[in-house]
Amino acid sequence: MMSSARLRTKWRWPLIMVSSAALLLSAGCDSDDDVANIGDNDDSNNQPTTPVYLNPDYSFAERGAALTAELTPEERVSQMISSRAAAIPRLRIPAYSWWNEAVHGVAREGLQDNANPDILINTTSYPVSLSLGSTWNPDLMYREASMIGNEMREVVRNNKLDLNIYSPTVNLGRDPRWGRNDETFSEDPLLTAVMGAAYVNGIEGKNRNGELSEASGGYLKTSATIKHFAANNSEFNRLDGSSNISEAELRDYYTAQFHGIIDRAQPSSIMSSYNEVNGVPAPADVKLIDKLARKTYGFKGFFTSDCDAIYIIQAGHHWQPDGYDHPLDKFERAAFANAAGEDLECQQGYHDDYNYANSLLPAIDKSIKTGVDTFNQNDIDVSVARLMTVRMALGEFDPISEVPWIGQARDALNGKVWINSNANNAITETPERLAMARKVATQSLVLLKNEPVGSSGRTLLPLQVPKSGAYSLAVIGPFANPDEMFLGGYSSIQKSAGEANEINGCNGLRAAVKAINGNATVDCYPGVTGDDFNTVDSASVAAASTHDAVVLYVGTSDKTAAEAADRPNLALPGAQPDLIQQVAARNPNTVVYIESIGPVNVSTIRDEVPALVWSSYNGMRKGAALADVLLGDVNPSGHLPFTWYRDESQLPPIGDYTLAPHDNEPGRTYQYFEGEPSYPFGYGLSYTQFEYSNVAAQRVDNDGIPTIRVTGTVKNTGSRDGADVVQVYAVPPNAGTGNIAQQRLVGFQRVAIGAGDTADVRIDFPVDRLARYDADEGHETVATGTYTLRFASSSSMNAAHQQQATVNISSTPEPRLEHVTVQLQAAGDAANNDVVRRLIFAPDTVVAPKVTLAMSNQALYGYIEPGQSKPLPDGATVSYSSNRGDVLATDGDSVRTVGTGVATLTTTVKYGAQKVSDKSVVVVK
Repeated sequence: MMSSARLRTKWRWPLIMVSSAALLLSAGCDSDDDVANIGDNDDSNNQPTTPVYLNPDYSFAERGAALTAELTPEERVSQMISSRAAAIPRLRIPAYSWWNEAVHGVAREGLQDNANPDILINTTSYPVSLSLGSTWNPDLMYREASMIGNEMREVVRNNKLDLNIYSPTVNLGRDPRWGRNDETFSEDPLLTAVMGAAYVNGIEGKNRNGELSEASGGYLKTSATIKHFAANNSEFNRLDGSSNISEAELRDYYTAQFHGIIDRAQPSSIMSSYNEVNGVPAPADVKLIDKLARKTYGFKGFFTSDCDAIYIIQAGHHWQPDGYDHPLDKFERAAFANAAGEDLECQQGYHDDYNYANSLLPAIDKSIKTGVDTFNQNDIDVSVARLMTVRMALGEFDPISEVPWIGQARDALNGKVWINSNANNAITETPERLAMARKVATQSLVLLKNEPVGSSGRTLLPLQVPKSGAYSLAVIGPFANPDEMFLGGYSSIQKSAGEANEINGCNGLRAAVKAINGNATVDCYPGVTGDDFNTVDSASVAAASTHDAVVLYVGTSDKTAAEAADRPNLALPGAQPDLIQQVAARNPNTVVYIESIGPVNVSTIRDEVPALVWSSYNGMRKGAALADVLLGDVNPSGHLPFTWYRDESQLPPIGDYTLAPHDNEPGRTYQYFEGEPSYPFGYGLSYTQFEYSNVAAQRVDNDGIPTIRVTGTVKNTGSRDGADVVQVYAVPPNAGTGNIAQQRLVGFQRVAIGAGDTADVRIDFPVDRLARYDADEGHETVATGTYTLRFASSSSMNAAHQQQATVNISSTPEPRLEHVTVQLQAAGDAANNDVVRRLIFAPDTVVAPKVTLAMSNQALYGYIEPGQSKPLPDGATVSYSSNRGDVLATDGDSVRTVGTGVATLTTTVKYGAQKVSDKSVVVVK
């Protein structure tokens, strides 16, 4: 994956010692931590021979492969489970957790064997991903994710272990009832891809282009896992259901965001999902894992299962593959998954007593016929090498002085030790991080409605608080001043030290109002009573009429929906709708703030109040952010990352994954929905006004890539500085016919504009972003004809701010060579041994590279899967080179192992003006 940094001098073997302070850097230390960490000390003795896996002159991939070859078969499989990979005392390698969480702040670290990861205490909790989606600001996402990665380094064991993160969730919010909508960024593939890539690059220590910066020393800060691949958007049936979709829907929608993130960020890993896709469990789906993610999309990292999705192949799906006369058993499920390319098993969650560590070797002995081969040791070897490559890239095996992230983390703690208890004094919740949590929360707020009150002609927001004299504000609702703030799923725990950094809605508004007018009063009331908010509190309603203005703070929590629990409908829980109606009837100066998992039914309330504001779960500084916007210190700029349906009657059943209207069922998402929503995708108001003009579109060439350039002018015509999100939607010539989307987001840009000023906006996108997968052709095609390009403030065809331009596409662009993937075999493996992939070769062996070409239109050439190949396109040539001729020799089209050692085979394909390479590591022993 990553090449070793070339900043190192002569290797020095570390002494076998670990300071007590280092052992206290994280809670949960146990006997495994008695195994000294390689590289944890710089004072060391020279050794006559340095093992390849410790030699910085080799690439991380070569070192990971070499370490794999050092391990016994039993040790190899012990590294293929998440909770935790076993310590290897003879090599002084500690236990390692692959299951850690940080989707909106550091939240979990795996500190125990065969257990779920521990929830961490007093780490910074930012707004959830759906709130980030409503900012439409990937730069902000990148900066936040960078901070999360820094904090992760500060709290994990020895600042170097347990650095793989099962985040972010990038499944699309295609149904607002999904119990995990708060974890995703949006319902749109492009917006999700851009935000998800910004998260991955930030948390892994890369720049915005997906490249490690010089400051990284060549090491990853953390390793991110994008999840869940694929089409996992309902909880009620995730353990026994199938997401049945067309090939076009799979490519154009359900996996398009994964493709986009791989292109922009090349994440370290992907998590497969629990569900079946068209009848095949995702963890054993060769098409999804190998053909689509690896060969077509060019993914180079490792695959992990969801927890415990491999067990669910048997226990939930009772899957019986074609050609089998029985459902898979405990050994067969493991063999099928690993042979498909599932490298790591998250073995906690829904589980029995079997996992990769104790089932893969018996599976070899049983000669299990999988979907790709007769299961064998080579499948295991390739997977372990992928895992070890990532651990190498994180700096675990190198001296701490060579890994900048470790030194930075220890410096940030100022000589103090981080422990997982309230005694840590919330040391990592720094002012800078808390300020970022507030900034993100502020930008996430979406102004849905803001109308004049009475005959004043002035909108209710921002609230006008006089600098002196009497003023009173009532803050009413169950989430305004709760005993414990709900921060969203996969949050850390805030105890007293962390709670001191939290600002809820009541406290945030009180502090802000009092800062303007010390004589003002801010009173907080519960609004509803009962565990389910099922009764309106009459005292709260009565108080509304005695205040100058009211902020009604309503919403949802994990009691409404969560992982493993979808929402049955879109209603605000309990008596909250009645509360809104009753309060609004008593005070016309009422603003409703909804903090929820997604859209809610506002049909009975939005006409009752002059102002509506929405966000998803908005982090530990949510109250300060709310005050910033409601009092006008910040002009709201959030835009909806989803279609806000009126109610569930506008939706198909949640288990129906078809997107287009069919069988009297309405379509899903802004791309296909034909009804009238409460608010469209991309919608958001401001305290100022914007005007669009001079919109034009043209075809340009961008380094050989056919590109469409859309330009326009945005003017802030109001009296306040503000920010707008310009969105470009492509309406195809055959829009809305058959399964063709009505429109598709093809670009966006957030622009800040001063009052009265203008900004020139340019949005470029490749022509093939207009493509749709054609299953009959086996690749993407761009329909010819005239496309309308909407330069707009939302997806609504009737958006208040929009202009249009057109561009004519006369032919589908010629496909470009995009990815090369190589799978190594020894000569005769396929015919004699049924081995489809190999890492370790004997000396003097002919190596048979299986080369796959992926084109920009998703067409594959060369080797596709056992028994299926397609000739290379005319003019394509393949050449090989080796970085160590004494280990691996190449001569024209031939590749042969020579002597023992580790080498990298570079396979280069030339096709027209393109030249693309892939690197494969060979161990000879």
